Amino acid sequence: MHLAAIHRHPIKALGTEPLERADLRAGETLPGDREWALAHARTPFDPAAPAWTRCTAFLRGATFPTLMAVTAETRPDGALTLRHPSAEITADPRTPEGEVAILAFAAGLLPETAPRPVRLARVPGRGMTDSPEPTVSILSDASRRALSEHAGRALDRRRFRGNLWLDGLGPWAEFDWIGRHVRLGGAVLAVTEPIGRCSATHADPETGRRDLDLLALLESRLGHTDFGVMAEVVESGPVARGDAPELLPRAA
Repeated sequence: MHLAAIHRHPIKALGTEPLERADLRAGETLPGDREWALAHARTPFDPAAPAWTRCTAFLRGATFPTLMAVTAETRPDGALTLRHPSAEITADPRTPEGEVAILAFAAGLLPETAPRPVRLARVPGRGMTDSPEPTVSILSDASRRALSEHAGRALDRRRFRGNLWLDGLGPWAEFDWIGRHVRLGGAVLAVTEPIGRCSATHADPETGRRDLDLLALLESRLGHTDFGVMAEVVESGPVARGDAPELLPRAA
Protein backbone atom coordinates (compact mmCIF):
# COMPACT_ATOMS: atom_id res chain seq x y z
CA MET A 1 0.00 0.00 0.00
CA HIS A 2 1.15 3.52 -0.68
CA LEU A 3 -0.06 7.09 -0.95
CA ALA A 4 -0.53 7.49 -4.69
CA ALA A 5 -1.78 11.07 -4.86
CA ILE A 6 -2.50 14.14 -2.73
CA HIS A 7 -5.09 16.64 -3.92
CA ARG A 8 -6.28 19.90 -2.50
CA HIS A 9 -8.90 22.32 -3.76
CA PRO A 10 -7.92 25.92 -2.93
CA ILE A 11 -11.36 27.30 -3.80
CA LYS A 12 -14.30 25.06 -2.94
CA ALA A 13 -15.80 23.64 -6.19
CA LEU A 14 -13.31 25.60 -8.28
CA GLY A 15 -10.10 23.76 -9.02
CA THR A 16 -8.16 20.63 -8.13
CA GLU A 17 -4.42 20.91 -7.35
CA PRO A 18 -2.09 17.89 -7.07
CA LEU A 19 0.66 17.99 -4.42
CA GLU A 20 3.80 15.96 -3.80
CA ARG A 21 3.65 16.39 -0.03
CA ALA A 22 1.69 18.12 2.72
CA ASP A 23 2.14 18.87 6.41
CA LEU A 24 -0.92 17.58 8.26
CA ARG A 25 -1.73 19.23 11.55
CA ALA A 26 -3.82 17.75 14.36
CA GLY A 27 -7.38 19.00 14.39
CA GLU A 28 -7.08 20.74 11.02
CA THR A 29 -8.01 20.18 7.41
CA LEU A 30 -5.41 19.60 4.69
CA PRO A 31 -3.48 22.90 4.47
CA GLY A 32 -4.89 25.07 1.69
CA ASP A 33 -7.83 22.76 0.99
CA ARG A 34 -11.16 24.59 0.53
CA GLU A 35 -9.50 27.67 1.99
CA TRP A 36 -11.96 29.79 0.02
CA ALA A 37 -15.57 29.29 -1.05
CA LEU A 38 -17.75 31.14 -3.56
CA ALA A 39 -20.41 33.04 -1.63
CA HIS A 40 -23.41 34.55 -3.39
CA ALA A 41 -25.68 37.36 -2.18
CA ARG A 42 -27.90 35.03 -0.13
CA THR A 43 -25.09 33.02 1.46
CA PRO A 44 -25.49 33.17 5.28
CA PHE A 45 -21.81 33.91 5.83
CA ASP A 46 -20.69 36.86 7.92
CA PRO A 47 -17.15 37.96 6.96
CA ALA A 48 -16.99 39.95 10.21
CA ALA A 49 -17.51 36.73 12.21
CA PRO A 50 -16.37 33.96 9.88
CA ALA A 51 -17.51 30.47 10.79
CA TRP A 52 -17.92 27.13 9.05
CA THR A 53 -21.01 27.11 6.83
CA ARG A 54 -22.77 24.23 5.10
CA CYS A 55 -21.74 23.48 1.51
CA THR A 56 -25.27 24.19 0.22
CA ALA A 57 -24.72 27.86 1.09
CA PHE A 58 -22.08 28.25 -1.62
CA LEU A 59 -21.80 27.83 -5.37
CA ARG A 60 -20.79 24.22 -5.97
CA GLY A 61 -20.25 21.55 -8.58
CA ALA A 62 -23.40 19.64 -7.66
CA THR A 63 -25.47 22.55 -8.97
CA PHE A 64 -23.11 23.95 -11.60
CA PRO A 65 -21.09 21.08 -13.09
CA THR A 66 -18.99 23.35 -15.33
CA LEU A 67 -17.05 24.35 -12.20
CA MET A 68 -15.77 20.76 -11.94
CA ALA A 69 -13.56 21.27 -15.01
CA VAL A 70 -11.25 23.79 -13.31
CA THR A 71 -7.70 22.95 -12.24
CA ALA A 72 -5.66 25.03 -9.82
CA GLU A 73 -1.99 25.83 -9.32
CA THR A 74 -0.65 27.80 -6.36
CA ARG A 75 2.16 30.07 -7.50
CA PRO A 76 5.28 30.72 -5.35
CA ASP A 77 3.91 34.17 -4.45
CA GLY A 78 0.60 32.71 -3.24
CA ALA A 79 -1.44 33.67 -6.30
CA LEU A 80 -3.62 31.02 -7.94
CA THR A 81 -3.69 30.05 -11.59
CA LEU A 82 -7.12 28.66 -12.44
CA ARG A 83 -7.62 26.88 -15.75
CA HIS A 84 -10.86 25.85 -17.44
CA PRO A 85 -11.23 24.61 -21.04
CA SER A 86 -12.74 28.00 -21.88
CA ALA A 87 -10.71 30.42 -19.71
CA GLU A 88 -7.62 30.94 -17.56
CA ILE A 89 -6.68 33.45 -14.88
CA THR A 90 -3.89 34.11 -12.39
CA ALA A 91 -4.91 36.15 -9.34
CA ASP A 92 -4.25 36.38 -5.61
CA PRO A 93 -7.42 35.68 -3.59
CA ARG A 94 -5.91 37.50 -0.59
CA THR A 95 -6.05 40.85 -2.38
CA PRO A 96 -9.19 42.89 -3.21
CA GLU A 97 -8.31 43.03 -6.91
CA GLY A 98 -7.52 39.32 -6.96
CA GLU A 99 -10.83 38.50 -5.32
CA VAL A 100 -12.69 40.58 -7.91
CA ALA A 101 -10.84 38.85 -10.75
CA ILE A 102 -11.57 35.35 -9.40
CA LEU A 103 -15.24 36.17 -8.87
CA ALA A 104 -15.47 37.40 -12.47
CA PHE A 105 -13.72 34.24 -13.71
CA ALA A 106 -16.19 32.05 -11.81
CA ALA A 107 -19.18 34.09 -12.96
CA GLY A 108 -18.07 33.65 -16.56
CA LEU A 109 -18.38 29.87 -16.19
CA LEU A 110 -21.95 29.99 -14.86
CA PRO A 111 -25.25 30.18 -16.73
CA GLU A 112 -26.85 33.62 -16.80
CA THR A 113 -29.63 32.44 -14.49
CA ALA A 114 -27.21 31.33 -11.77
CA PRO A 115 -26.59 33.40 -8.63
CA ARG A 116 -23.59 35.68 -9.01
CA PRO A 117 -20.60 35.09 -6.72
CA VAL A 118 -20.13 38.22 -4.60
CA ARG A 119 -17.24 37.34 -2.28
CA LEU A 120 -14.70 34.70 -1.37
CA ALA A 121 -15.62 33.31 2.03
CA ARG A 122 -12.77 32.18 4.28
CA VAL A 123 -12.48 30.90 7.84
CA PRO A 124 -8.94 31.44 9.20
CA GLY A 125 -7.34 28.20 10.34
CA ARG A 126 -9.56 25.70 8.56
CA GLY A 127 -10.95 24.77 5.19
CA MET A 128 -14.60 25.03 4.24
CA THR A 129 -14.97 21.26 3.96
CA ASP A 130 -18.39 19.61 3.84
CA SER A 131 -18.25 18.38 7.45
CA PRO A 132 -18.42 20.73 10.45
CA GLU A 133 -15.45 18.87 11.96
CA PRO A 134 -12.06 19.61 10.35
CA THR A 135 -11.45 16.46 8.29
CA VAL A 136 -9.42 15.11 5.42
CA SER A 137 -10.72 12.50 3.00
CA ILE A 138 -9.10 9.16 2.21
CA LEU A 139 -9.96 7.40 -1.03
CA SER A 140 -8.84 4.21 -2.75
CA ASP A 141 -7.62 3.80 -6.31
CA ALA A 142 -8.60 0.11 -6.16
CA SER A 143 -12.19 1.10 -5.36
CA ARG A 144 -12.11 3.69 -8.15
CA ARG A 145 -10.91 1.07 -10.62
CA ALA A 146 -13.60 -1.38 -9.47
CA LEU A 147 -16.24 1.30 -9.94
CA SER A 148 -14.73 2.22 -13.31
CA GLU A 149 -15.09 -1.38 -14.43
CA HIS A 150 -18.71 -1.34 -13.32
CA ALA A 151 -19.24 1.94 -15.20
CA GLY A 152 -17.53 0.69 -18.35
CA ARG A 153 -15.21 3.71 -18.42
CA ALA A 154 -12.25 5.14 -16.51
CA LEU A 155 -13.32 7.45 -13.68
CA ASP A 156 -10.95 10.35 -13.04
CA ARG A 157 -9.83 10.95 -9.44
CA ARG A 158 -10.88 14.58 -9.78
CA ARG A 159 -14.51 13.51 -10.05
CA PHE A 160 -14.44 12.65 -6.33
CA ARG A 161 -12.65 15.74 -4.92
CA GLY A 162 -10.59 13.63 -2.49
CA ASN A 163 -7.47 14.54 -0.51
CA LEU A 164 -5.41 11.38 0.07
CA TRP A 165 -5.54 8.63 -2.57
CA LEU A 166 -4.19 5.24 -1.48
CA ASP A 167 -3.31 2.36 -3.79
CA GLY A 168 -2.62 -1.27 -2.94
CA LEU A 169 -5.72 -1.89 -0.82
CA GLY A 170 -8.39 -4.33 -1.88
CA PRO A 171 -11.46 -2.69 -3.41
CA TRP A 172 -13.68 -1.14 -0.73
CA ALA A 173 -11.27 -2.16 2.07
CA GLU A 174 -11.18 1.46 3.25
CA PHE A 175 -14.68 1.05 4.72
CA ASP A 176 -13.21 -1.53 7.11
CA TRP A 177 -10.90 1.19 8.47
CA ILE A 178 -13.77 3.17 10.02
CA GLY A 179 -13.16 3.37 13.77
CA ARG A 180 -9.43 2.66 13.33
CA HIS A 181 -6.26 4.78 13.40
CA VAL A 182 -3.81 4.80 10.51
CA ARG A 183 -0.25 6.09 10.46
CA LEU A 184 0.71 7.78 7.21
CA GLY A 185 4.13 9.36 6.90
CA GLY A 186 4.64 11.27 10.13
CA ALA A 187 0.93 11.75 10.83
CA VAL A 188 -1.76 9.64 12.49
CA LEU A 189 -5.37 9.87 11.35
CA ALA A 190 -8.56 8.54 12.94
CA VAL A 191 -10.95 7.22 10.28
CA THR A 192 -14.43 8.31 11.31
CA GLU A 193 -17.14 7.70 8.71
CA PRO A 194 -17.92 7.01 5.05
CA ILE A 195 -18.32 9.88 2.62
CA GLY A 196 -21.84 10.20 1.26
CA ARG A 197 -21.71 11.40 -2.32
CA CYS A 198 -23.69 14.04 -4.22
CA SER A 199 -24.37 14.80 -7.87
CA ALA A 200 -21.10 16.74 -8.26
CA THR A 201 -19.62 13.33 -9.14
CA HIS A 202 -21.86 13.18 -12.22
CA ALA A 203 -19.65 15.69 -14.06
CA ASP A 204 -16.67 14.80 -16.23
CA PRO A 205 -13.79 16.91 -14.84
CA GLU A 206 -12.31 17.27 -18.32
CA THR A 207 -15.39 18.96 -19.79
CA GLY A 208 -17.58 20.06 -16.86
CA ARG A 209 -20.54 18.26 -18.41
CA ARG A 210 -22.65 15.63 -16.68
CA ASP A 211 -22.00 12.30 -18.36
CA LEU A 212 -22.78 9.67 -15.71
CA ASP A 213 -25.26 9.08 -12.88
CA LEU A 214 -22.61 8.04 -10.39
CA LEU A 215 -25.04 7.89 -7.47
CA ALA A 216 -27.15 5.31 -9.30
CA LEU A 217 -23.96 3.46 -10.23
CA LEU A 218 -22.84 3.29 -6.58
CA GLU A 219 -26.29 2.19 -5.47
CA SER A 220 -26.36 -0.61 -8.02
CA ARG A 221 -22.83 -1.76 -7.18
CA LEU A 222 -22.76 -1.33 -3.38
CA GLY A 223 -26.31 -0.75 -2.22
CA HIS A 224 -25.43 2.76 -0.99
CA THR A 225 -23.95 6.00 -2.32
CA ASP A 226 -20.77 6.22 -0.19
CA PHE A 227 -17.29 6.48 -1.70
CA GLY A 228 -14.19 7.04 0.41
CA VAL A 229 -13.90 7.78 4.12
CA MET A 230 -13.46 10.83 6.34
CA ALA A 231 -10.60 11.07 8.83
CA GLU A 232 -9.44 13.46 11.52
CA VAL A 233 -5.75 14.21 11.99
CA VAL A 234 -4.89 13.26 15.57
CA GLU A 235 -1.07 13.51 15.35
CA SER A 236 0.66 16.12 13.23
CA GLY A 237 3.28 15.20 10.65
CA PRO A 238 4.30 15.34 7.00
CA VAL A 239 2.90 13.03 4.34
CA ALA A 240 4.28 12.52 0.84
CA ARG A 241 3.48 10.52 -2.24
CA GLY A 242 4.88 7.01 -1.84
CA ASP A 243 4.34 6.85 1.94
CA ALA A 244 3.07 3.46 3.10
CA PRO A 245 0.04 3.55 5.43
CA GLU A 246 0.06 1.43 8.58
CA LEU A 247 -3.24 0.42 10.13
CA LEU A 248 -2.64 0.64 13.87
CA PRO A 249 -3.84 -2.01 16.34
CA ARG A 250 -7.14 -1.44 18.04
CA ALA A 251 -6.89 -0.14 21.60
CA ALA A 252 -7.13 -2.89 24.22
